[in-house]
Amino acid sequence: MARKIVVTSGKGGVGKTTVCANLGIALAKRSLRVLLMDLDIGLNNLDVVMQVEDKVVFDFVDVVENRCRPSQALIQDANEPTLYVMPSCHLAKRQITVDQVKKVVNRLDDNFDYILIDCPAGIDSGFRRATYCADEAIVVVTPHLSSVRDADKTITEIGNSLVVNVVVNRVRGDLVASGEMLSAFEVFSLLGHNSLGVIPENDDVNCNVRLHSDRRAFDLLASNLENGALEVYDCVSQYKGVFGKLKRRLKRNV
Repeated sequence: MARKIVVTSGKGGVGKTTVCANLGIALAKRSLRVLLMDLDIGLNNLDVVMQVEDKVVFDFVDVVENRCRPSQALIQDANEPTLYVMPSCHLAKRQITVDQVKKVVNRLDDNFDYILIDCPAGIDSGFRRATYCADEAIVVVTPHLSSVRDADKTITEIGNSLVVNVVVNRVRGDLVASGEMLSAFEVFSLLGHNSLGVIPENDDVNCNVRLHSDRRAFDLLASNLENGALEVYDCVSQYKGVFGKLKRRLKRNV
């Protein structure tokens, strides 16, 4: 049976979909069978992030409405043969229920080691659809108070129904070192839940999910998820000390 994990956040713009995609790639590189499922109906972009938008024939809603089999809506990744994407659609003509979502996930359960579910931001009906069919949750948050507060609301909404892990995304080590940004450990402390990993800010990922130069951060994330390890990527140490202060100044001027 697959580990069914919903990747969610309290607000949009924190990089939830990017984390979901990169984590899926990192797990697939370990020869694990991974499905990335987009349940952000209406504002879906996982297919764009994974660069398979031109290959979409059927989507999740087509499966729910019995226009195709689940396997027909799966798109195999061009680089990782054990990685698949199930895209969503821009519009559903009728409301998709939590039971319909769970039925689709259960039909795919035996075919994968991991099913990562890209969840809509917020805590409305889309959130409930996505979390209902999962056993675990990864809450993505940035080191900003507004994001932390919304993530806390999301965790409260999840309650005890899922095992919750937190990923702090878009951490700028230079700002943390100078005291201008919350550290990842401060965020973990504020939220009071298991720390799964830290991902540094990187402009490359805005252009292409596979160009992220800090691939090790996602490798550690996958290792922590798979093996229960607690190794956290260090974004800060390179910006400490005399030379670190110089690097901080140079980074500000770039």
